[in-house]
Amino acid sequence: MRVMVLVKATEDSEAGTLPTPELIEAMGKFNEALIEAGVLKDGDGLKPTSHGKRVLFSGADRTVVDGPFAGTKELIAGFWLWEVKDMDEAVAWVKRCPNPMPGPSEVEIRPLYEASDFM
Repeated sequence: MRVMVLVKATEDSEAGTLPTPELIEAMGKFNEALIEAGVLKDGDGLKPTSHGKRVLFSGADRTVVDGPFAGTKELIAGFWLWEVKDMDEAVAWVKRCPNPMPGPSEVEIRPLYEASDFM
């Protein structure tokens, strides 16, 4: 089962606050454990939405909107793509993760569609 693990943005991540050296080291160790277990397929941190753009679709029209974007709680600061046996395994891995932000944070786990879902 493939899952996308989404690290939700916070005011700190949207302000461009970089992780401490201690957090970088802890995340590095966590990512190494994911790699050794064959779970980690990809992952990275995202720059704040002030560096981003959105393209809005309405029929044939496209409108480009420059960041930053409101609603920090709905924004993404980083992601992992994991291969796990089931959602319980994904939850167990997230529980082992260092807190990705200086304060309270949230991580969302979403399964990806597989070809078998459409048959």
